[in-house]
Amino acid sequence: MKIEHLASAPDRAGRYLVKFDDGKTIRLYRQTVEDFTLYPGLELDEEQMEKLRRAAGQMSAKMRAIRIVSASSVSKKDLQRRLIQKGEDPKHAMEAVNWMSDLSLIDDLETARQVVERCIRKGYGLARAKQALYEKRIPKEYWEEALSDYPQQLDAIGEYLKSHLDSTSDMKEIKKAVDALIRRGHSYGTIRRVLNTLSFDTEQFPED
Repeated sequence: MKIEHLASAPDRAGRYLVKFDDGKTIRLYRQTVEDFTLYPGLELDEEQMEKLRRAAGQMSAKMRAIRIVSASSVSKKDLQRRLIQKGEDPKHAMEAVNWMSDLSLIDDLETARQVVERCIRKGYGLARAKQALYEKRIPKEYWEEALSDYPQQLDAIGEYLKSHLDSTSDMKEIKKAVDALIRRGHSYGTIRRVLNTLSFDTEQFPED
């Protein structure tokens, strides 16, 4: 198979269009073009084409992995899932994750810490932080360390209650605010403590 055309400039994704004499095309990152010393007129046999396709897939997964990690905190399992979801070959996705890990560009414990820190900043309770770790596919072996100093969030609960309730609030409104805080991961016991300090009736709410 002969290369009929090789773009002189990359597209928006940073890939170069390569067109073959049979009409097929492939988009390659610069590194792959240079690794295979590609140029118009070059003929490739089937074995060389297979190597080129494999290299293209591996590079595609790596570059996509870099973009994903740059945009958000992800665990290794989550990154692999997202790569496959985006259309990358499962084997290439796993290789890309291992490559990122070897370069210390992805670390599950560090990701766990970042996830927990975000939850604290948002005023979430411990239960919501655990849910976030689960959603990010963080291995449970890292949960304990990441959550070891998780605050009770009494101030966050107090601020939420003050912004939604006042001295004229009835039990229906109080219950609505409590339910919202439960959804944010706070326990009944902690919410009761704050309600008591604000002089609201807490008799109908569980202690934990």
